Amino acid sequence: MGPECMNARRVLWLLVFCGFAVNYMIRINMNIAIVAMVRAQKTKTGEDAVVGQCARAAMNTTTEGVLDMWSTPSTTTAASALYSSTPAGPAHAADGEGFDWDERQQGLVLGAFFWLHWAMQVPGGVLARRFGTKIVFGLSNVVPVLLTLLIPAASHWDYRVLLAIRFLQGLIAGFAWPSMHNMTAQWIPPNERSKFVTAYLGSSVGAALTFPLCGQLIHMWGWESVFYTCGAVGLVWYALWLALVFDTPAQHPRISPLELAYITNAIGKSVSQKRMATPWRSIFSSRAVWMNIVAQWGGVFGLFTLMTQAPSYFRYIHGWNIRMTGLLSGLPHVMRMIFAWLFSELGDYLLRRGHMSRTNVRKLATFFCDVVQGLLILFLTFSGCNSVAAIVFLTAATAVHGSVSTGPLASMVDVSPNFASIILGISNMITVLPGFISPIIVGQLTFQNQTVEQWQKVFGITAAQLIVCGVLYCLFAQSEEQPWNMDKADAERPRRSLPAILVTGSRHELTPLNEKEKEKEMAKL
Repeated sequence: MGPECMNARRVLWLLVFCGFAVNYMIRINMNIAIVAMVRAQKTKTGEDAVVGQCARAAMNTTTEGVLDMWSTPSTTTAASALYSSTPAGPAHAADGEGFDWDERQQGLVLGAFFWLHWAMQVPGGVLARRFGTKIVFGLSNVVPVLLTLLIPAASHWDYRVLLAIRFLQGLIAGFAWPSMHNMTAQWIPPNERSKFVTAYLGSSVGAALTFPLCGQLIHMWGWESVFYTCGAVGLVWYALWLALVFDTPAQHPRISPLELAYITNAIGKSVSQKRMATPWRSIFSSRAVWMNIVAQWGGVFGLFTLMTQAPSYFRYIHGWNIRMTGLLSGLPHVMRMIFAWLFSELGDYLLRRGHMSRTNVRKLATFFCDVVQGLLILFLTFSGCNSVAAIVFLTAATAVHGSVSTGPLASMVDVSPNFASIILGISNMITVLPGFISPIIVGQLTFQNQTVEQWQKVFGITAAQLIVCGVLYCLFAQSEEQPWNMDKADAERPRRSLPAILVTGSRHELTPLNEKEKEKEMAKL
């Protein structure tokens, strides 16, 4: 099926990675496009908006604090450039143009995607087990992509039509995440799951690329181009997904016999060959399942707080303009993906060499994505007006969460390959709550009180949840296959042994391998 370096599993990883990037691109493209869609609102006095507590101090003194890293001898000019509240990113619609949507309507447009997004998590896992991940994940991406192409026309028609489209996008896209764990269980040997699950963090790269890409598109061709371009990218991905991805290795027409046998032997008896009834009681009473959900709660709370509140923190406390905030918004997501990849290599190496048990590898990863992230947020809490330190700790705290792919995300497949998609669905349905809770906490603590002290409380609460959840996981988690994953008939099924064969010219021309050649071929896999 092409070059040896692109075996079926690597092709699958690449398309899953791009699929999650598309999923997030469709989710967040409205966040930046709406700035150019809505008519600019003028202030009554024509003055700049709120200048942050630290920014005011920095603009009054140039010998210490945040401006020292950025200022020139002409500090007045530097200060006004860095801290001006005038948007330097994609401009609002010109006067007399754009949609006359007030703040409430804009909030509805941005929030409609998430109204019932959470409710589709468990159904996504159930449907993937019944119909296969290829169709469920594919449709949960391509249908929102097609709806994206309708957004320009819907926006001009009536914002309520746009609300309906955004609602449907979120509803259907909700199937995507849990459905993928079903394919991971079918395709990926246990000692490779850490690395493969990094493909899920294509969402981070999608988030990192969408804002600058959409900003450039708006600058060159207007806001409508954002949705047409995203739609075109999504359709190209779907065409490749249909052509190159299959639900199981056995269904793949171009997989090599050696790779097929390797996967089958490595997965062994953990994946049932027949449809099993879902053991709901066993799942909901399993300590292993709940420890993964606890770890995810802490990690998601920290990540959501950093992703959604960091721009406000830098705007109101450090007084940065939109240009500076946008410039750094993608960096933490890129670093998160890099850290995920590096940690997955370490995790899989430790498992292959037998240096650590599967449970201890997952605990090590969770220690980083929860406890270490919590400690870095504590450092961010006490960075005060030092914006350079704040950037470093924010980026590092977001980056270390990448080890989640080696931790609880991979552990859900370890615990029950047959029902991993359902377990992830349950976890996502519960851990979506931080997305609602975190903004409420921030709003209550910082309402008309944008000070360093209040933001310390925000980050302190976040850090405490991360550390507590991480410690609980490290104490009580287990990542071995649970007894309720299989029924007795499947447990007694013999494994398929690896064939000593090598494909030479076609699928039908096979040459016997000696032991040295066999080891060489296994290394490629």
